[in-house]
Amino acid sequence: MGRREELIEKYAGDLRNLGIQPDMALLEKATEACGPSIYLADASTVASSDPQEMERVRENFCKKKLGATDEARIDAALKKAVETYGSANRNKHRAVMYYLLAQELGGL
Repeated sequence: MGRREELIEKYAGDLRNLGIQPDMALLEKATEACGPSIYLADASTVASSDPQEMERVRENFCKKKLGATDEARIDAALKKAVETYGSANRNKHRAVMYYLLAQELGGL
């Protein structure tokens, strides 16, 4: 098993811990959407308390990758993803956040 597959299994475990049975095809696409950032310690997570980071997720993933245009819907999806993952959880993996956003907004 390669490094990417190991990370996907780790992300699937995170989702299972949240009570979500992951759609592995969607999780693989969400992981692919992260690009090489999944291999970098700092870039592989999302700092949901950082407004600039959340703006990057909004612009670069929600709008550009998913094609979402409704600002209120994007805001609601971001809020829901953070709440689902747990706002106190400091290790929000980017691929899992992208998965949760893709589920809420559709796409990938």
